[in-house]
Amino acid sequence: MSGIVYQGVSREFRRGNRSIRVLDDFNLEVADREFVALVGPSGCGKTTLLRLAAGLDFPTGGRVLVGGRPVSGPGPDRAVVFQQFALFPWKTARENIAFGLRCRGVPAAERERRVAHYLKLMGLEGAEDAYPHQLSGGMQQRVAIARSYILDPDVLLMDEPFGALDAQTRILMQEELIKLSRVNPRTVLFITHSADEAVYLADRVVVLSQPPARIKAIIDVKSVRQREGWEGQPIEAVMDTEAFNHCRTQIWRLLREQLEQPAVPVDGQSSSRAEEAAPLSKEVDYA
Repeated sequence: MSGIVYQGVSREFRRGNRSIRVLDDFNLEVADREFVALVGPSGCGKTTLLRLAAGLDFPTGGRVLVGGRPVSGPGPDRAVVFQQFALFPWKTARENIAFGLRCRGVPAAERERRVAHYLKLMGLEGAEDAYPHQLSGGMQQRVAIARSYILDPDVLLMDEPFGALDAQTRILMQEELIKLSRVNPRTVLFITHSADEAVYLADRVVVLSQPPARIKAIIDVKSVRQREGWEGQPIEAVMDTEAFNHCRTQIWRLLREQLEQPAVPVDGQSSSRAEEAAPLSKEVDYA
């Protein structure tokens, strides 16, 4: 089991003489092999939540569990993909993908077999010996994703992995991630600013408020996907459906409400006037 659980999580940062509370009594469960997307205003705590699950940061209060165990630091059960590709510029695509296996002491023959599998799976055949500067942005991100998947992590943490790509490449990468997730399912926590991307990729979309982050709504996209028969359909066919547009519009309206309310993330006070007037969380049912 590789679910992620946030239990009463708080996180404060010092800024000069002030204490900035980004998270306050935050609770969320991501089920084993579930794909959850986080959307919300800039600075609302999305990346902080991901870093807490990765073990790159630690809560001020509460706790984060992965696989039923408290997170005490980075571990081989989790892999992180950032917006910037973070490839080693002096290594080829093949060498970048193999790096983690080499660090773990995986024998050369097994390492080569697994690298060849992911080169094929990610459409990188023919580019094995190219260096990052010789690859397009989309191909570099494919290398970064393959480097994470090849380690066989239980949990994949993705912080706007396609944010730096052009629109066409971003769509292709979304389709690649869908294919990879079906072939080799993992628990995925995915940060994005795009409502379209969230609806297309995720089983559930969690909409966050201004900081300190509250869950404003949870949209169950998986049930809609199953009902509408989106599985295996190209993105343009899915985005052309009424159900897709309905989900996307609902997410955008929730985001717009937050964008129109200024955050007040100071020393335990309420983060926005909207939160004082509205419920903290709601489940949105589109069945």
